[in-house]
Formats: sequence, structure tokens, C-alpha cells
Amino acid sequence: MKNVVLLGSTGSIGTSTIMVAEDLPDHIRLVGLAAGGNSELLLEQTLKFRPGMISIRDPENAKELQEALGTRTQVYSGDEGLLKLATMESADIVLIAIVGIAGLQPALAAIRAGKDIAVASKEILVMAGEIVMEEARKYGVRVLAVDSEHSAIFQCLDGKPNNSVRNLWLTASGGPFRDRNEWPKERFSEITLERALKHPSWVMGRKITIDSSTLFNKGLEMIEARWLFNIEMSRVQVVVHPQSVIHSMVEFVDGSFISQLSTPDMCLPIQYALTYPDRAPSNRVETNFAKLGQLTFEEPDTDRFPALNHARRAGDIGGTLPAVMNAANEVAVDAFCDRKITYVRITETVARTMDNHQVIEHPELDQILAADRWARDEAARIAVG
Repeated sequence: MKNVVLLGSTGSIGTSTIMVAEDLPDHIRLVGLAAGGNSELLLEQTLKFRPGMISIRDPENAKELQEALGTRTQVYSGDEGLLKLATMESADIVLIAIVGIAGLQPALAAIRAGKDIAVASKEILVMAGEIVMEEARKYGVRVLAVDSEHSAIFQCLDGKPNNSVRNLWLTASGGPFRDRNEWPKERFSEITLERALKHPSWVMGRKITIDSSTLFNKGLEMIEARWLFNIEMSRVQVVVHPQSVIHSMVEFVDGSFISQLSTPDMCLPIQYALTYPDRAPSNRVETNFAKLGQLTFEEPDTDRFPALNHARRAGDIGGTLPAVMNAANEVAVDAFCDRKITYVRITETVARTMDNHQVIEHPELDQILAADRWARDEAARIAVG
């Protein structure tokens, strides 16, 4: 039985984790839940699982929840609440499914409290991968992947040494604008928010869905893989696989490939992270290859989707540049979702912000956070300028 703290319980990854916990009551116990603003769903989850602690962003919502729950569950709020839950004495593992920078401090707190962490928030390793992985080694804890691509690589590697790997191959669906005949570069100015939110393979939150359409999501995953698996960016590759059945692959030095395959369902990598090193039985994901018929692959189109090149540059240079890329992208995506900028301005804003940044090598955490703040201001200026 694993005692699990779930940060981000009402988002898409959080609700999938709830389903996994419902499937495996003999394997997973939810001892802590944290949410952003959906107090009604958090209350429903709390009444179902009876965790010892919960947290919500707004203090007023926290008071209302405490009144509704009585004394059996302790209710916290804000950043303090996240840190309380991340360091719960009874927790074995903390699953971080908070979008953006908000998950970074709880992740480090959990590691320093001796907890394994499962990372669904890419920003944690993109911004501070060097620090997070160094702290994990220092405190002897695991950093487990929840992204389907990184979970796949982890399963394929299965403890094999780094020098046996030629390349890690991240698969990408290609997003809603993959077809270059239907969506040539010249038509990108026509892309609306509604069209960008129609992902062909996955049902996800707004931010990650837009990132998948620009391929920034895959760029962030490249940097994440670099840190998770301690491998150079030059050995992290991307291939477009529209069916999203092969979740990623490892190419070994002898030319062999090992891949992990299944029908797309986020419950599978979540379950593997929470039950690792065991595999718990589940009938939620069933894959029928005869019905699938075929699996196809394409080279990513970096002319139409330059995000991959920007991410490779950020990962190669390192230092504070990945944090700047991530922050600028968040600002640009928000501006697009608020209909303040066009779709093509997302990537343009990120590139210009990166160009304007003075990189700090091997930064401390406060320098990363300062770079994040600078990038948000700079991207906001560029986006609407």
C-alpha cells in the first residue's frame, strides 16, 4: 500500500489519479489532496477518500471546507498548504500535478522530507532539473515520471546503463495542425483558440493542449528527459506518431529499439508511477492491434513548428534559459487564450524573449525564480508590443 499526496487533485491529471485510486484501493491510499479553485470537487473527493489533510488556494474557501468537514480532515490554504501536504509524515510519494511554477517549491520540500515524487508538471524539471535531480540524489529519493512519454522511456530503460543508449525517442501526435497540406505555414494566422483546443489524441487542460498544438509541449519534454535520464540533449530525439500508441522508445547502441505501447490513457502511466516497482492489475486500458491496423511515423516539421528548435537550444545552453523559455511560453499561451495575440505570436514571443536573456550558468534557485519573473515581464511586453 502506497500513501499518496496528490497536489492538483481537480485538474485533468488529478482526476485521472482519482480514478486510479478508485481502481486500486488495496494499493493506493490518498492521504492528502490539494486543489486550486474547485472547492466543490475537492470536497467531494475528500468525503470519498477521507485524507488527513487537504489544501486549497483561497483561505476563504479553506474556512468553508473546514466547517463542512469538521475536525477529521485538516484544511490548509495557499503556498503554506502545499508545503504542509508535500511534507506529510505519513506520505510515501507526492504526485505533483500543478501546472506551472507553483509545483517547484513543494517538489523540493517533498524531496528534502525524504518523499519520492511523481512529476506530472513539466515545469519542475524544465526550470530546475539540475537542482531537483541533485537534491533527489542527495536525499536518496526517486523522481518518477507521470508523462506517458517519460514513463515509457523509464519502462524501456529498466535500469540499463546510460552508455548503452544511443538515443531516446519521444513520440509526438503532431497536434491538430500536423497535416501540412491542410495547414501550411501560411494558414497559421487563421488558427483560432477553439481550433487549437481540439487535440486529436488526448483530452487535457487548456495550457497543455495549446502546447501540444505548437509542439512546445514536446520541447519541454525533451528538456525534462535530459534531466530525468541524465542524458545529453543531442541524444533526445522526436518523431511524429499520429496514433499515439507507441508512447516513446529507446534506441540502444547496438541498433535495437525497445518501445512501450498502449491505447492512449493517462491512467496507465499514473498507475505505474504510484505502484512502482510493482505492476498492479487493471482492465482500464485495453489495446487491440488488429483494430488499430497501422502505426505510422513522420519527421517533425520544424519549419512550421520551430518550438522544437527553441527547446533544443534552451536545453543545450542550459542555465536559466529553459526557465525563461518556459515562462515566456506560459505568458504567450495565456495571451493567445485571452485573444490578445494571434497563434503565430506564441512562438515568436518565446523566441524573442530567449534572445533578449542573459543566461546564468548553474543557477541557484533564487536566480531561476528571478529569471522566471524577468521572462514573464519581458514576454508580456513583447507579446502585446
